[in-house]
Amino acid sequence: MNADRRSILMGSLAVVLAPLAAAHAQTLPPHVKDGDLPPGLPQPDETIDLWPNGLPGGESPGITETVIERSKDRLVTDRAVYGITRPRMAVFRPRKPNGAAVMITPGGGYKWVVVDKEGYEVGRRLSAQGYTVFVLFYRLPHEGWKDGANTPLVDAQRAMRLIRARAQDYGIDPERVAAMGFSAGGHLCADLGTRYDSKVYDPMDAADELSARPFLAAPIYPVISMSAPNAHPGSREKLVGADADAAFEAAHSPHMNVPVGAPPFFILHAEDDDVVPAENAVLLRAALKAKGTLVETHLFAHGGHGFGLRKAVGKPVEGWLDLFLNFAQAVRFANRY
Repeated sequence: MNADRRSILMGSLAVVLAPLAAAHAQTLPPHVKDGDLPPGLPQPDETIDLWPNGLPGGESPGITETVIERSKDRLVTDRAVYGITRPRMAVFRPRKPNGAAVMITPGGGYKWVVVDKEGYEVGRRLSAQGYTVFVLFYRLPHEGWKDGANTPLVDAQRAMRLIRARAQDYGIDPERVAAMGFSAGGHLCADLGTRYDSKVYDPMDAADELSARPFLAAPIYPVISMSAPNAHPGSREKLVGADADAAFEAAHSPHMNVPVGAPPFFILHAEDDDVVPAENAVLLRAALKAKGTLVETHLFAHGGHGFGLRKAVGKPVEGWLDLFLNFAQAVRFANRY
């Protein structure tokens, strides 16, 4: 897309979407009622609701958003949220934008969505590198939504399109929007990176005319396969159900759905992961390579599962974010500071 065409497109979308944004107050980020927050850590004060005019189909499964604090240390938060009925993105704006954006899909085994360890902590680090970061709180597939296993992908596709629709607001290039996800959120990241063109919801407004294809996808210690022996049992049950047949498993296993023309992938896993086998990363890499997709893969001997940033300290895997930043520069997504 050339600059003139992009400016015309984005200007038109701004006209269409401005009244929509003004008419609806945005939902606050997930928070623990009366909960204390650690001093000195920036918290997002800006969100973007995915569906300000109501969810696709106008449905409501009768659930209530609940946030729990799992940490016993008041200086280290470890929140998780479930019952999400207003899917939304929390925004981290950089002081010196580099023109690129990253949408983060945290993990949680599709049981809940973690807030801090695989969301805000990574968002802060990436925004310090100039990226505008959008942490996505997506709906969970087992909570009664009509789209079932496609529900998280519906939200992820919509989120990518909204980021592009509002690119001018954030000073970002609408083409340079990446996806990064962790564990079950890594599954969602890989699902988006392979099924970005799948029609999983009916268009709601002008934003849905934009592409949901990420510039690059970075699934970190991802759940990939929905089939034994490599499937993570909890994620599989929540996403496709305990009695899913082979065809349904394959439909929701990203390595079985890689298209020609998929974006570049950055994959990272620890081989001593005792929750999600590293074979998930290997399966995805092989499938991407078979379709001619550019892929960089890092397998660490030690790291376990769910290390994020905080649990990587002191281990060789501690430098994983630097590896991602190097890859992002190599594929001309954004230069490093």
